[in-house]
Amino acid sequence: MIKLGPAYIGGYKEAPGNLGEFHKLGFKFAGVPFTYSVWLSNQQASEIGKIAEKLDIELSIHAPYYINLNSEEEKKVQASMKRILDSCERAHYLKAKNVVFHAAYYMKKTPEEVYDIVKKRILEMQAIIKKNSWNVELAPETTGKKSQFGTLQELIKLHKETSCSFCVDFAHLEARNGKENYSEVLEQLKKAGIKNLSVCHFSGIEYSEKGERRHVTTPSDKIKKLLTAIENSGISANIMNESPDPLKDSIKSLKLLHAL
Repeated sequence: MIKLGPAYIGGYKEAPGNLGEFHKLGFKFAGVPFTYSVWLSNQQASEIGKIAEKLDIELSIHAPYYINLNSEEEKKVQASMKRILDSCERAHYLKAKNVVFHAAYYMKKTPEEVYDIVKKRILEMQAIIKKNSWNVELAPETTGKKSQFGTLQELIKLHKETSCSFCVDFAHLEARNGKENYSEVLEQLKKAGIKNLSVCHFSGIEYSEKGERRHVTTPSDKIKKLLTAIENSGISANIMNESPDPLKDSIKSLKLLHAL
């Protein structure tokens, strides 16, 4: 099963109307971007969450971008963890299943060293989530730059060793690997025993040898290729569009899905 939707719900005042429109359009999934700050209170999150639940729309949060669990400054690591955990608290009240975040940069360390650091921080945050009884999963994201932690293999391993969730961004993986490889990605997931992707991101993407440069609107042929690959794989996926025009591209994606 594939669920689709845009990577935004608007602000607190706009969210109820936007969610109602999403429901009419047939979307079953939508994103709450805390791009620069955690801008909802718990009460506001609860109100929006009840509306989304009534409309049968699943939500996912993207934590603020200012995160690096591998910073050389402990103060910055703690600030990063606080942004993720604040997002988790709001996710609990929103009834959002997961909190997506870009975990770290490699900086001067090896990928193996950074993996161990990220794993340690994930386990620390999971203990806090459990202590607070927040019903939410951490979902580190596959990243689009080679300087960032977040290959598919790293996140599959992290999932196996910590039971965290993870977000597959198909556009990021294309930019990171320098090729469109939807079927290959899905095959790796199947080999790892993963049958459900609770959150995926997708859009058009521009990239260089170093990886991602910027998101662009999503070409129809790429949407069709991805949807076909997922359908053929037998994996269930919730796909959020992150292009500069996520609503238009989500509508286009839904039409293409119905035409398969």
